[in-house]
Amino acid sequence: MAKNKKDENLLDYVPNKSKKVVYNKKENGLIEIIMPRDSIIERIIRKLFFTPDKYRVELDKMGTFVWEQIDGQRTIYEIAGLVQEHFKEEAEPLYERLLQYINILKNNNFITFDR
Repeated sequence: MAKNKKDENLLDYVPNKSKKVVYNKKENGLIEIIMPRDSIIERIIRKLFFTPDKYRVELDKMGTFVWEQIDGQRTIYEIAGLVQEHFKEEAEPLYERLLQYINILKNNNFITFDR
């Protein structure tokens, strides 16, 4: 029997970095994510409005830490435990912040999910 969407728990998901994303660690220790804009629509928009061919996002220290924990093996719940251990009270409210951040990564196609 198939599970309802209501029965799913985001904490059980395993995030994977998108294969389209390039990222690097800058001198300040923070991760910069670079996403190409290469769909047909994006290429047309680039030509019309002279927008860059890729966009860059520099993560903060907690975002960088979370990004480095995304390995295609750990669940979001496991990543939350590592964030809690590393950042202590600074991470609170832990689950609300982490789930919001994970959703932002997913909505921007920086990550995908496995179950």
